[in-house]
Amino acid sequence: MGNCIRESSDITTPYPNNPIGATKEGHYRKRSTLLLPPPPIQHVDDDDYGKDDEIVLATSRSEGDILLISSPHLKSFTFNDLKNVTGNFDNENLIGEGGFGYVYKGWINAHSFDPVFGTETVAVAVKKLKPQGFQGHKEWLSEVNHLGQLHHPNLVRLIGYCFEGDNRLLVYEYMPKGSLENHLFHKGNETLPWTTRMKVAIDAARGLTFLHESEQQVIYRDFKTSNILLDLEFNAKLSDFGLAKAGPIGDLSHVSTQVLGTVGYAAPEYILTGRLTTKCDVYSFGVVLLELLTGRRAIEVTKSGMEHNLVEWAKPYLGDRRKLFRIMDTKLAGQYSQRAAYIVALLSLQCISEPMFRPQMLDILSTLERLPLTSNNHSHRAKTRPISSSPRLPRAPNQLVLSPLRYNNSNNDNYYSPYNTGGSPLLQPTQHY
Repeated sequence: MGNCIRESSDITTPYPNNPIGATKEGHYRKRSTLLLPPPPIQHVDDDDYGKDDEIVLATSRSEGDILLISSPHLKSFTFNDLKNVTGNFDNENLIGEGGFGYVYKGWINAHSFDPVFGTETVAVAVKKLKPQGFQGHKEWLSEVNHLGQLHHPNLVRLIGYCFEGDNRLLVYEYMPKGSLENHLFHKGNETLPWTTRMKVAIDAARGLTFLHESEQQVIYRDFKTSNILLDLEFNAKLSDFGLAKAGPIGDLSHVSTQVLGTVGYAAPEYILTGRLTTKCDVYSFGVVLLELLTGRRAIEVTKSGMEHNLVEWAKPYLGDRRKLFRIMDTKLAGQYSQRAAYIVALLSLQCISEPMFRPQMLDILSTLERLPLTSNNHSHRAKTRPISSSPRLPRAPNQLVLSPLRYNNSNNDNYYSPYNTGGSPLLQPTQHY
């Protein structure tokens, strides 16, 4: 979950990034503010994410209606069930902690999902809400609402929930490799190779594309490295839908809402106006691409000036092929072609540009899937077969494919930003706990 950014440009107490697959060594944050749950979603196709999925909004936002609509897709656990599968919430099974509550590793039957032990068990992540966490309860409802209906290979699977007295818990599939954030930034982890980084970017783009291309689009609103979880093969899935919002309906161009998100990832125009569109997710995706390119966090608390904010620091280099190497992660030396790095750099530059110039996620996905694979920095005849072999979303016959190499960069001198001329953000960065 992300930090709450208020319209007055102040920030509440910071809150954790997603802990579902994280370890105790990860950084977690706390926050609290009011988030009203989005309208319930009635249907989305379970398997074929390339189909024109039909999502219909219900008018009621009551807790009972959300649980009723989601219940056919989710298993209802009792509190005692989840006490048993986590060893009475034993600290030895604690894998995460934050403002929402605590996350424990547990085991259930691999087929029936019953809380019984045997030879055929599967690990799960059990998220337990703190009793006093009102904000957490609202986000608990939002997660049940969205992940109870939305099913896709690149969205983390919500298996079930517990709604018993004051107890609110969620049961997810367990993601053993933890978050992308852990692999990129935490000391002691092996360097994430270039091909793996691009594979993760493609998987994440597929997840966002699925949300945006649904008949009733869903705006994720908290896309960041800590919300991208990895399985054993480094397949990436989006997690933590506590801030997700149903997109505009009919002739509406945006959704007006309280400003929520994470400093460094939230789109500038959204911070200032509260107007939410899918282009806000595109901006956040561009920031994550920058993190993959540079190995730097969106907000570097240990740096000052322009280097404090990744977007402000990296932007002047992204459109210049000769200068791009200055911001590339030095741990990736020799693993990528100059052409591939330049394509990703230009793509990220487009994503963080003015909203009207940002591409759609479908075009971003198409570009990433055609990245050259060669590691020869001087080759311009690289193969352009997709990095990932998993199925792609089909493209409409009249859908243009983004051509990043034709992007004309003029240093973006007029790029609109909520940051002051000294390079220090008007919003305070998140603090680690």
